[in-house]
Amino acid sequence: MRQVVITKHGSFDVLKLQEREDPRPEAGQVLVRVKASGINFADILARKGLYPDAPKPPCVIGYEVSGVIEAVGEGVDSSLIGRSVIALTRFGGYSDRVVLPASQFFEKPESLSFEEAAAISVNYLTAYQLLVVMGSLKKDESVLIHNAGGGVGLAALDIAQHIGAVTYGTASPSKHDFLLKRGLDHPIDYRTRDWTQALRQLTDGKGVDLIIDPIGGSHWKRSYKMLRATGRLGMFGISSAAESRWGGRFRLLRIVLGAPWYHPLALIRRNRGVFGVYLSNLWGEGERVRGWMQALLNGVQEGWVRPHVDKAFSFEQAPEAHRYLEERKNIGKVVLVP
Repeated sequence: MRQVVITKHGSFDVLKLQEREDPRPEAGQVLVRVKASGINFADILARKGLYPDAPKPPCVIGYEVSGVIEAVGEGVDSSLIGRSVIALTRFGGYSDRVVLPASQFFEKPESLSFEEAAAISVNYLTAYQLLVVMGSLKKDESVLIHNAGGGVGLAALDIAQHIGAVTYGTASPSKHDFLLKRGLDHPIDYRTRDWTQALRQLTDGKGVDLIIDPIGGSHWKRSYKMLRATGRLGMFGISSAAESRWGGRFRLLRIVLGAPWYHPLALIRRNRGVFGVYLSNLWGEGERVRGWMQALLNGVQEGWVRPHVDKAFSFEQAPEAHRYLEERKNIGKVVLVP
């Protein structure tokens, strides 16, 4: 099989395409021939050595794939062979074949291409946990989506519109037209103006009910200040680590030192809530995650889940794909295709 391997921590050129022995499914497992692999910002951090759960290099990352079941292990129904599926992988997704437990795949909706199907799992599950499960977003409430043009951002926009919430989103100006056509109520240019001032003006100084923030560090302080009474802040990433000029672990240290401390008494006094989302630590909650995923797949059939793939790169172009995502050129999902 062919795999994109992180040979060592570093820049884009540490990603190398290598040949390895084909895997075989054991009891309770299936072998999926991969048609598309999703790329996430966590992959950028893993390549740089800033993602604590990633295996040490040389390693193969990737949390989500779509493809066709090619073989099954003992105890798995052989009629599944040939079935088109969406699958969650705990690393190893940058491969043209992956082996995974039979509990970690879902039937691919016929309406989705394989590239679109690879854009569902991580982005939409993260957004669903942020907005529905923990954010408790309700109709006519308001939500600010940071990085609204990214993969999680577009997924959150789909979900928020389905709920009936008022949507605000930070994004570079070049993405505003797309986001307006997609249904965003209020795009905010964070590059040339202070987004907090813009949000105050748009909300008459009240702030919003929910903010989802993947940036990290001191940026969480600013987001917290923009919550109205009963507002919630959902934190789910540290993308600023990839942008820091500091090297290695000093990047993470800088973010930790800049992050706010939320004292319980202050939360009580201000009627605010703060929570974190880390999909990687939910492997022990399989039934719960399957329920969320089924709700999203129902959303595909109903038409409100609309995965958008910005660009597909070949395995040979993996370094270019990482650069494209890291430089935030994408609107929506970036995928690899074997």
